[in-house]
Amino acid sequence: MSHRDRRKKRLPLSFSLLYALPVMAAAAPVVADAATSKATSSHATRAVHSKSVKKASVARTATTPRAGAPISGVTPTVVQSAPVASSTIKRARATDTADGGTESVLVTGSFLRQGRNTSPNPVQIISAKDIQQTGITNVGDFLQRMPSIGSSGRGNADTNGGAGISCTDLRNLGASRVLVLVDGKRLTQSGDSVASCVDMNTIPVMAVQSIEILKDGGSELYGADAVSGVINIKLKHNINTGGVNLRGNITQRGDNRTGLISAYKGFNFDHDRGNITVMGQYDTQGGVMMKDRAWSRYPQANNPANPASVSYGSIISSKGTYFGSDTYNSNNQGSLIPYSKDNRYNYNKDSSLLNQTQNASLMGDAHYDFDKHFTLYSNVMYSHKTSWTQMAPMPAMGSVPPSSLPSAIMIPTDYPGNTSGEELQMYRRMSEFGNRKTETAIDSLTAKVGASGEIAAGWMYDASFTYGSTMASFQTSGVGDYAKLLREWGLDAATPGDSTSDMVYNPNSCVGYAGCVQSSALGALSPDAARYANYTEHDNSQYTMRDTNMRIHNDHVVKMPYKGGGDLGIALGMEHRSEQFSYHPDPLIQNGGSLTNTVAATGGGFNVSEAYIQGNLTLLKNVPFAKNLSIDGQGRYSTYNTFGSTYNWKAGINWAPTRDVAFRGTLGTSFRQPSVSEMYGGTVMSYNGANDPCDMTQVTTYGGRQASVVANCMNKANINTSTFQQSGSGQVATLVGGNAKLRPEVGRTYTFGATFTPHWIRGLSTSAEFWHYRVSDTISALSTQYVLDGCYTGSSPDMCNYVNRLGNGQINSVSALNANLGAMTTSGVDWDLSYRFRVSDADWFMVENNFQRLVSYKQQMIPGGPHYNFLGSITYQSQGTSNPTVRDYATLTWHHNNFSVTYMMQYMSGMHWNDGTYTIHKSDGYGRVKTPSMVMQDLTFNYNLKRWNFQFEIQNLTDKQPPFLVNTSSNSNDSTYSGWYAGRTFLLQAGMTF
Repeated sequence: MSHRDRRKKRLPLSFSLLYALPVMAAAAPVVADAATSKATSSHATRAVHSKSVKKASVARTATTPRAGAPISGVTPTVVQSAPVASSTIKRARATDTADGGTESVLVTGSFLRQGRNTSPNPVQIISAKDIQQTGITNVGDFLQRMPSIGSSGRGNADTNGGAGISCTDLRNLGASRVLVLVDGKRLTQSGDSVASCVDMNTIPVMAVQSIEILKDGGSELYGADAVSGVINIKLKHNINTGGVNLRGNITQRGDNRTGLISAYKGFNFDHDRGNITVMGQYDTQGGVMMKDRAWSRYPQANNPANPASVSYGSIISSKGTYFGSDTYNSNNQGSLIPYSKDNRYNYNKDSSLLNQTQNASLMGDAHYDFDKHFTLYSNVMYSHKTSWTQMAPMPAMGSVPPSSLPSAIMIPTDYPGNTSGEELQMYRRMSEFGNRKTETAIDSLTAKVGASGEIAAGWMYDASFTYGSTMASFQTSGVGDYAKLLREWGLDAATPGDSTSDMVYNPNSCVGYAGCVQSSALGALSPDAARYANYTEHDNSQYTMRDTNMRIHNDHVVKMPYKGGGDLGIALGMEHRSEQFSYHPDPLIQNGGSLTNTVAATGGGFNVSEAYIQGNLTLLKNVPFAKNLSIDGQGRYSTYNTFGSTYNWKAGINWAPTRDVAFRGTLGTSFRQPSVSEMYGGTVMSYNGANDPCDMTQVTTYGGRQASVVANCMNKANINTSTFQQSGSGQVATLVGGNAKLRPEVGRTYTFGATFTPHWIRGLSTSAEFWHYRVSDTISALSTQYVLDGCYTGSSPDMCNYVNRLGNGQINSVSALNANLGAMTTSGVDWDLSYRFRVSDADWFMVENNFQRLVSYKQQMIPGGPHYNFLGSITYQSQGTSNPTVRDYATLTWHHNNFSVTYMMQYMSGMHWNDGTYTIHKSDGYGRVKTPSMVMQDLTFNYNLKRWNFQFEIQNLTDKQPPFLVNTSSNSNDSTYSGWYAGRTFLLQAGMTF
């Protein structure tokens, strides 16, 4: 029964029902979304009561969208989880019929409902079933399979500061340049000190109806964040059933045990005028240690051409490393011994490869249709996530600016046990403090309330308010109290308060300090001494968002007054948004009193008021050589309290000469204000993967630039490159953080392409488009290796201002705060294919493919500087992107009655290594210089039995390990190859509906 028919039979309103609000209930441990709900529709669909478009009733079965389907394909309203044999074929036939329909739908990239193949925007649609068959537990892991998703996001393989957060990047333009929406509205961000983004872990997988990816800029319609595009996650609504799903998986090696339990229940009330839906999901992931994978067990710290020169682990060992005219270790009993490479510390034996996580997500959704003029809706999403990761014991190397404690630990000539006859600088791994264990707890809440309906004469409205808040707490053990440690070692600053001060020996430094144990810097601490000098830090951060959005629209304002003319549609809206961020590190951390990073307390925010407009005019329709000819224009005027005003626009055209083919194109601009974390994030010390150019091994890898490096190391730092050895072993202390003086980014995007849906090949649809982005004044931080190379190769002498060395030549720190860099340009070609065909009444197949060919990727590191070509390259070590020339994701599914098998394949072409500016070659003295092409294969088996669905899956079918890359950590690149990290994994899930 349609909504219009139901209104004729409505009973008097029971006001007691108005108290029904979204209910949230905890769910216990889970594992897979085997059954999706019946009768679902988006808020946007619910708000539009067009006479020409009937809404599906709760009993009606509709089709699901397909990855790579045409952008204006019919929006799905029903997914059945356990169909019987006959309904399997009926659903396939229903889909065939729908493929030829012309129903108007609302697709991301427009606020106007448009017919099939009439939108100029390139949008990829992913169904809940596409996600379910992969067996993933969070949306971010699934999106990483898509060729358009870049490598600069964050995931569960980011174990050094990642906090178990899953952030998505589109087109390798960065997670801060893609806007993630839920049902077209903003979502709260992670709000941690590294970089704010929408954490995909906060979205229950079983609540997702579909995902739409707008693969060109959307700033002119959705706001400044949508530089690279928009990912709109549409949730299930109007559910009148219930379901429970269980999933468990384990790797071939018996670790990374993952469990998931989810449940949902929906209730219609007052003769289907209202609905309340409750969903809950709990999942846990056991994690993996680096020592448990052969390829990550021994961290390679350098990349020389001569295998005999390879160094593993860190020169900073638990026996200490002491630098003078010679290098020494200690015997941990108070005496020096000659340095031995055998004493290097294998920090991967103590480090996590994949985080341990626990995540509980709750969602409540409700709406009530008073009449066609007023529908009240609300949605509340809450997530509590904890993550646990482990790293090797903290090294003691000195203080971090702006601390007033000594920046280097200098062992005086007269120190007991110092038989070298000279002052020595000490670096020591504090194994007595235990491994660094970081625990993170993040609570995220997004609450939305709104109203929608018809005003009059086809004019519709939608008004909403969204509140988002994220509170995070971080705890890290084993960071040490630097002042107490020096006190126990009997080392006093010769000039207290001066970080550059030398040190003197004080044999009675513990006198008057309870718990202090007089110890030797050349020996191990006793348990009592370690207890006195150890420390556990506690940090907190908070992010808050408030967003008010009001829009009116009419799909048919006026009809063109000539034969074959179409309608003019207009959407108008206003939005006001404010964002605030604050970070409160531990007091000892703020004062620079620990062995770990110094972080300053910080906070700030901004607000913006905006007005936007969209117009869509169908010039011709259903005439010869113009099944549809339409133009689309969008504009947004924004006023920031921090940067003033700006205007962005986009224009598009769609021409379908026949029903089978359509051509489209867009051209638009973008403007992105710095996020609150980019501006106000605290300054922290990060140990980034990088090699000192002056190191005796590294200097031999510069080829024709070696002479300049040798000369600059001597002239700028008085370093003899033939004998100098870097202390950091592939890691350099780097100051990173916010910059309140940042300026906005500006950009331009254009796309053109075509869709092909031949009516004579039922079930086939394909599309292709060329896309191009250019972003100027990009907000980012220079990589540590770029700063060092720019200084010592002479390519950017100003970079030397950001390098701080100690008196003995060792790097104390490199400064790489956020800044407005140069321009970034990238372009490529996408090709999507979907083909479904039947071979009998019991058997049908589905073939889907998403392909991307990168044409260019260039980046300008400093304003006015050269443009570096990163096409087909991967950043050597860390802090950068990977840009494979070709990426592909393909699936093949065979359905036989209630049984189905799905084969999934990801392909990524090989890449040459790059240090951030320069492509590495073996002739320069390097060993391996490229990664091979990679293929990931998964196989899934599904069986439906009445209300039950069973799924068995093998992920990474061939147990392919990630390719080697020197990154001073996992020996690979976690942002690119994390899907291969766990190895072959087996998954089993069961679900039922009721």
